[in-house]
Amino acid sequence: MSSHQHHASEHRVSEHRVSEHRVSEHQASEHHVLNPATEEVIATVPATTATEVDAAVVRAAGAQRAWAAAAPADRARLLRRFAVVVDDHREELARLEVREAGHTLGNARWEAGNVRDLLDFAAGGVERLSGRQIPVAGGLDITLLEPLGVIGVIAPWNFPMPIAAWGAAPALAAGNAVLLKPAETTPLTALRLAGLALEAGLPEHLFQVLPGAGAVAGNALVEHPGVAKIVFTGSTGVGKQIMARCADRVKRVTLELGGKSPNIVFGDSDLEAAAAATPMSFLDNSGQDCCARTRVLVERGVYDRFLELLAPGIESVVVGDPSDERTQMGPLISAAQLERVRSYVPDGLKGIRGSAPEGPGFWFPPTVLTDIAPDAPAATDEVFGPVAVVLPFDDEADAIRLANATEYGLSGSIWTRDVGRAIRVSRAVAAGNLSVNSHSSVRYWTPFGGYKQSGLGRELGPDALAAFTETKNVFISTEA
Repeated sequence: MSSHQHHASEHRVSEHRVSEHRVSEHQASEHHVLNPATEEVIATVPATTATEVDAAVVRAAGAQRAWAAAAPADRARLLRRFAVVVDDHREELARLEVREAGHTLGNARWEAGNVRDLLDFAAGGVERLSGRQIPVAGGLDITLLEPLGVIGVIAPWNFPMPIAAWGAAPALAAGNAVLLKPAETTPLTALRLAGLALEAGLPEHLFQVLPGAGAVAGNALVEHPGVAKIVFTGSTGVGKQIMARCADRVKRVTLELGGKSPNIVFGDSDLEAAAAATPMSFLDNSGQDCCARTRVLVERGVYDRFLELLAPGIESVVVGDPSDERTQMGPLISAAQLERVRSYVPDGLKGIRGSAPEGPGFWFPPTVLTDIAPDAPAATDEVFGPVAVVLPFDDEADAIRLANATEYGLSGSIWTRDVGRAIRVSRAVAAGNLSVNSHSSVRYWTPFGGYKQSGLGRELGPDALAAFTETKNVFISTEA
């Protein structure tokens, strides 16, 4: 996900585009957006105030009522048109993502394409969002799936485009309005998507973007009585705070939170394939991925051989300018994130290290830690950077014990040639998304979500639209 460098003036958000998301001419503050590869300011975006959030909710509620009353075929048609417009601007969106998030160009292109695909998939569900007829005595009983109203989507900085669309696309398809609060560091693609939605013909105010601080705009969305549901992706700590605030109004939430996912390598696996796949299982997006396989659990009998196979792959990862097509890993998002990652890798720890650029930018090299205790911070905390630990296990039971020895349960991988073992271990590992002989976690047409403190609810998949509806039961008596 990356982009070519442009003149500094081209990085500023146009006054016209930003003004589409203002509620008043007076902003309490503004946010500077940095290019994490260069540390240069690429845009200045006004920060939404709590008063502006309130006005946005009122506008969204009006737009939602008209949207819900529209014919399903018309809503589906407009969402498909939105997908086409996104596809037409895919390269622009990708290069914008490179500049604000430091994603490699290939990843950024995938992200923009994923937004397109999510809109297409959601549009296909509009006319299939049906209730049921339930057999009862003395009448007819039916269920109706009705939209909730106004949905608040609070998106993270690690995958700004697709995760925003995970919530927005099915919510819109189910007949809701959406207020999207992007992360402070990555608001630019969200603002551009809102402009493309209007270009595609979606009703004004139906999909609004409210950039700003989480403590201001985010809290205002969470606590607003006119917002029916919050969809949040981010840290477990913030997710708990949001859940507590929503409890006062019994407000619905979907939470996709942290992860510390295991990559379990058994001795009977294709060891070369497992080692070759391991680097990008935790280095993709510079390790800033809740699904990153940062705990590599290897059967003791093949542990040394696995490390021998792994080392060349780690050392050869190309880290650098994310706009270069050859780059495999870009920078971390911010100086604060860089310091956090550094704190987990003190001098003297044994392991395998790649290389990273010197000079401006938030760079950290690919790092694998060995000879580390299973309860060390790097082995238990979500580092959210290009750092993994390799731990040995003795047998299948020990592998399951280590895999589950975490408060998280989002994703994971199992490498084995034994189909029975693959099924047993998949059933035993407490995680919402598992892959066998693969590291694939997310597809827009399959469910995604976590166990334990990795979250609440599911996104994506065939039931995505239903998560943004209320079920109403209606009984019609047929007795005279």
